[in-house]
Amino acid sequence: MTGRGGRSRESGRGERAGSGSGGQSGRRRRWRRQRGAAPRTMLRLRCKARGGSQPLPGLTAHSRLRDMQATLAALTGVPAPAQRLLLGFPPRSLDLSDGERRLGDLGIHSGDTLIVEEDPSKPGADPPAVAKRPMANSVREAVPVLARRVVPADNSCLFTSVYYVVEGGVYDPGCAPEMRSLIAQIVASDPESYCEAVLGKTNREYCDWIRREETWGGAIEVSILSKFYQCEICVVDTQTVRIDRFGEDAGYTKRVLLIYDGIHYDPLERRIPDSDVPPQTIFSTTDDVVLAQALELADEARRKRQFTDVNRFTLRCMVCQKGLTGQVEAREHAKETGHTNFGEV
Repeated sequence: MTGRGGRSRESGRGERAGSGSGGQSGRRRRWRRQRGAAPRTMLRLRCKARGGSQPLPGLTAHSRLRDMQATLAALTGVPAPAQRLLLGFPPRSLDLSDGERRLGDLGIHSGDTLIVEEDPSKPGADPPAVAKRPMANSVREAVPVLARRVVPADNSCLFTSVYYVVEGGVYDPGCAPEMRSLIAQIVASDPESYCEAVLGKTNREYCDWIRREETWGGAIEVSILSKFYQCEICVVDTQTVRIDRFGEDAGYTKRVLLIYDGIHYDPLERRIPDSDVPPQTIFSTTDDVVLAQALELADEARRKRQFTDVNRFTLRCMVCQKGLTGQVEAREHAKETGHTNFGEV
């Protein structure tokens, strides 16, 4: 759906559509075994060095620091004895004095990115690049800010946004079909919880409907994703300047944030301006500062009228040029004709 300035837009919170887990096979196995003893879950980590950013595979919260350093040495070329590792926002140095410590004890979690520097004062280090250390200092002194990361409005903005934040800043606009499929599997596996009274259609109809690429996302799907990812998903509404917290009472330790303008979802991330340090998308549920920052963003967007009243805005079908009012008429028109390209008048 195309919004202001030609920008495409999607459905609101109250509409039912879906999004899944990103379709990661490991998560599927974990979901299928959730009633039994689950194996140690691999951490989703990335590392960033002079050669760029890349995945850091094969590690769990129980892995030893020395094992991670050996993997980093193989990936980055920085010898373990010469490594200096930074983590978090602002980046802090990890204590590397005890190689037997487990990664979980060091505060390393899925979604984290480790910045790998070479310490010239340690054995095995190459001559430092000019001004490398001052650059690191400037990064540490910079103040991180919460910002919107715009994703395409292609009927799958909710799916793309959730995938981006839960995967620690991995942008994959092609994730939607697999996410739709997974959420259909979750719903089909529990017809008692996901009944017609909850879904607004039968369980079977919903599972068929959610797989369609023109289906939009909303509150039901965010709730399902919160349970699947075991994290609190906060949706910041720019029209009402409020935060809806899915999974708030579930005791999760992780939190991710989306911003919502009445039709379209975008992910929120904390980044350091003018820096190549990877953004932060996963926060602690004890971090109330990030919620305050999110409300400030929403209030600024509201003052700039960067929201859509989904019940009153006028549209035109860009395929047949029919005039429409509100998302209900737009949905009915899409259902009857298959047209999904709308422009806001």
